[in-house]
Amino acid sequence: MIQSIFSDEHTVVFLQKGPLVFVSVSATRQSEQQLRRELLHVYHQIVSMLTQASINRIFERRKNFDLRRLLFGSEKVLDGLLDVMDSDPSFMLSAVQCLPLPSSSRDALSHILQKAITPDLVFSFLIANNRLVSVVQEKTVLEDARLKPSDLHLLFNLIRASAFQAGEIWMPICLPLFNHDCYFYAYVAYLDPPECTVCLVLLSTDKEAFYAVAECKRKIEEAFASQNALQWVANTQLYYVDDISVANLRHFLYKPSKVLDHHRQLPQFTCPEMEVGYRSQEERIRLLDPYRNMHNRIHSTSRPLKLIYHSAGKETLLAWVTSKFEMFACFTPLVTKKSAISELTKLLRWIKKEEDRLFICHLPKYSTAPQPGRSSTDRGSSARPNTSDTGLLSLL
Repeated sequence: MIQSIFSDEHTVVFLQKGPLVFVSVSATRQSEQQLRRELLHVYHQIVSMLTQASINRIFERRKNFDLRRLLFGSEKVLDGLLDVMDSDPSFMLSAVQCLPLPSSSRDALSHILQKAITPDLVFSFLIANNRLVSVVQEKTVLEDARLKPSDLHLLFNLIRASAFQAGEIWMPICLPLFNHDCYFYAYVAYLDPPECTVCLVLLSTDKEAFYAVAECKRKIEEAFASQNALQWVANTQLYYVDDISVANLRHFLYKPSKVLDHHRQLPQFTCPEMEVGYRSQEERIRLLDPYRNMHNRIHSTSRPLKLIYHSAGKETLLAWVTSKFEMFACFTPLVTKKSAISELTKLLRWIKKEEDRLFICHLPKYSTAPQPGRSSTDRGSSARPNTSDTGLLSLL
């Protein structure tokens, strides 16, 4: 079976997943492994809409079935995924980017989400401008079935492609790395129309739970209004490299590895807003290309590296990986290796100081099981999530 083809100007990579074959033709400097991972994201996006079990069952019955019939209308979702992978480093880093927010504000938002629950509700997300603000989950979610960044990337992309401005959406979605054969039912609504920058996503295992989940959203809106919580998100201060006072620095990507347990639960990264020279789509892609090249060399299976210093015509780049973090940084031209490492040491001190603001430092949990001494009217229902086809345990 052909895995890849290399020519002077192009790399052709193949990926077969069951009855489906994916092909990537690239003129970038991405490695074969990186291109195959991108194809895997495309496959997972298709699975998120159909489930792996459904795809396999269809082709077992009809080997010549045209899958485009089932994917009709989803072209915008797949095109959006391909576009965002060109310029979003979260796919390369296998991590999610959080909205910088004071820890006290983030905790207060999470507490509101924890209080608005209903049976079979598994995850509650608050998203702003495609960045994660807060996430809470049901306590019975098993450790080996925990949320993966790739699933969040697919969920974010599906929301972007929906492009609705007001109202609410109730749709089935499969999270392939959580369970590739079952659906969640996603309730999606913006909390700040007409701006539509703050999005609430509630995932349930009960396809009949729309009205119960919509009631959770109403409670969240009331709590937000009483505390003026949307202003906390609206007034958050995004940061630029000029705010850090690191000489000659233009941009960086920072992903903690084994600092605290919460980073293993949900890998995260942070980076500053792009400066003027990198704000166009073309310039963002041009910067991400050498980042990808260094990422591939750093994580090479045959010859992994710890440090890469690369001086190019328009910038100097440095990749640095330790047991605690991985860092990819872009400096002005002519910066020496010694100077770059010295400046990154200052940057690490700043990140450590701002850690509680830049990252979600713990994943709050809630329980949809009835509490001793509480009546069923306190929660709307006293029944635990069952093990039927729409129950949480069937997903796990």
